Amino acid sequence: MTLLGPLFAPGEIRAVFSDQACLQGMLDFEAALARAEARTGVIPRKAAASIAACCQAERLDAEALAKAAPNGGNLAIPLVKQLTALVAKESIEAARFVHWGATSQDAIDTGLVLQLRAALPLIEADLKRLSAALAALAKKHRKTTQVGRTWLQQALPVTFGLKVAGWLDGIERQRARLNETKARLLVVQFGGAAGTLTALGPKGLQVAGALAKELKLGLPDMPWHGQRDRFAEAATVFGLIVGSLGKIARDVSLMMQTEIGEVLEPAGEG
Repeated sequence: MTLLGPLFAPGEIRAVFSDQACLQGMLDFEAALARAEARTGVIPRKAAASIAACCQAERLDAEALAKAAPNGGNLAIPLVKQLTALVAKESIEAARFVHWGATSQDAIDTGLVLQLRAALPLIEADLKRLSAALAALAKKHRKTTQVGRTWLQQALPVTFGLKVAGWLDGIERQRARLNETKARLLVVQFGGAAGTLTALGPKGLQVAGALAKELKLGLPDMPWHGQRDRFAEAATVFGLIVGSLGKIARDVSLMMQTEIGEVLEPAGEG
């Protein structure tokens, strides 16, 4: 745990995006790739079993990976090198087939997609709880009058329930956006060095389909490692969620000012 980690994210989310989870995501890709290639007859089944058995993040030297990454330009290159060495200790033959037909970005992008898939239910659960709390608060205070404001100046009266309903409306839109982006985000990335899967010959598309099934991810129409809109869309949705949460926080902080005192935090929280 980092010193400031709890300040910015709860423990479950921090675990999903930890260094170990990052490595495990890429290793899950490598294990699934080996199984998919064995299933389609590209590599021997024994080789796939040996590779999958070594795909455990705790077996890698994370410090060495971090030091080697700058020279490789990414983390996947030294990771595959370490994984190959681990597999070679069990089977020289199997080591030949580590990362077979793939490229670094395949492992990096698919690994991140797997991390995001693990994170989404946590985010959705938090938003669902928030929506339920806001709905109850809006109903309770649907007739509680308060000062309405424009440019922070007093205007016509409103109800606190109406203000809370506005917060709820924003959160509900973000929940819908988050759900809508799943189909585009939760897909495998697999294209090989040039996006053609040439190294796999006529079985490239067959392996891609088997890989998607292994990982329980969608199969996109084309490899997308050169098209970053999937991650950009997810980042945008997360930003919109933060914006809606920030709106609530700013409204509450303004209403909590000493000279206004319209709302207070629950007792025992600060």
